[in-house]
Amino acid sequence: MRILLAGQTYDPPVNGPGVFSRQLAEGFVREGHQVLVLTPSPRLRAVGRLQHGVQIEGVPALPLFPPYSDVRVSLLSGPRVGRLLDRFRPDVVHLQDHYPLCRSVLAAARRRDAPVLATNHFLPENMLPYIPLPEWCRPRIEGLLWKTALDVLNRADLVTAPSRTAAEILRERGLRVEVRVVSCGVDVQRFAPDPGVDRRGVRRRYGLDPEATLFLYVGRLDREKRVEILLHALTRLDRGDLQLAVVGQGRHRTALLALAVRLGLARRVAFLGYVPGGDLPALLSSADVFAMPSDAELLSIATLEAMASGRPILAADARALPELVRPGVNGILFRPGDIESAARGIAALADHREGWARMGAASRARALPHDCRETRRRYLELYGSLRRSVGGGPPSPSPDRNDPEAPKVPNLWGSENAYVDVP
Repeated sequence: MRILLAGQTYDPPVNGPGVFSRQLAEGFVREGHQVLVLTPSPRLRAVGRLQHGVQIEGVPALPLFPPYSDVRVSLLSGPRVGRLLDRFRPDVVHLQDHYPLCRSVLAAARRRDAPVLATNHFLPENMLPYIPLPEWCRPRIEGLLWKTALDVLNRADLVTAPSRTAAEILRERGLRVEVRVVSCGVDVQRFAPDPGVDRRGVRRRYGLDPEATLFLYVGRLDREKRVEILLHALTRLDRGDLQLAVVGQGRHRTALLALAVRLGLARRVAFLGYVPGGDLPALLSSADVFAMPSDAELLSIATLEAMASGRPILAADARALPELVRPGVNGILFRPGDIESAARGIAALADHREGWARMGAASRARALPHDCRETRRRYLELYGSLRRSVGGGPPSPSPDRNDPEAPKVPNLWGSENAYVDVP
């Protein structure tokens, strides 16, 4: 099958949609399908390359504006997108967001009668903290943000959401298209309990106390992730046997570092920055508890990875997190934004280490149905169904990449360099 994925982020996978897209694309390639990914280029010109068997076409893009110059927007990309679709001839188009590039891809797919599936990862809470407007404007801005998302989602043939909560939100907001719940998935083979991990060695490598009870957060350091709740909760406990490790980067990192110093937590909180993907499973297995304080999660891949690794979970009782965490079974939920509630959750988990193994095993069991192989199977079923009902025929077979006579995924630039894997 020829599958076209389009989205604002792919590589590096700096957020959930990026992690999901890359996991999906590389998994499909391993299973013998052809995958073309369209994403904004890191430069003002187009960049094409083959990475792990996935052809990635970076569509020319401009930085948004300071301080968001890391966000790139592909404008006036319709003609280029149309040429890519004509050459690739996708059996299905899978959109990951509603931003300008995906709007161009949607329009081009509609003109060519290509089936379109859209996955929604969006919540206004991910953007509202960065819009400098008075509080009374927020409901109107939130409504406008939802309208821009639904303008795209309602033109797709089918919409998927990563959780029941996410699907219900879309229905409440006015989605008219059928929505199916399909987990973003987690690699349960890569993220798995590792009793042989050198916990002390891993901790020392990252400058962590080998003896302290270690709570670990992994994710973007942006305002809506509410990491400051964990910092304030630690000050309420005033316990030297607790340590928090924060993995990730983001716009709120500098403010969080300053807050940790101001609260006197310099020795109890370690900001580890970016951790290579190859190190993450060992770091998760070296932590005692995983913490997710965000109140704007439609699933949380990071929490799923920690669950698959057999960790007890401390999480905010908000959005989709209660679908993952069952209080007393595999972790504790605290009232979102409530520092005292978070502090009580931290203390309860730290003081009952005899329950960690039981909770970790329950986390693993709850993560297994989210196996990314099952996610890919579900999506292939949906792609095939859309192809038959919208495209008018069965999906095209994928050619053998080792067959010199087989057609390659076409490249806009006509360069053979596009078919050479890059690191």
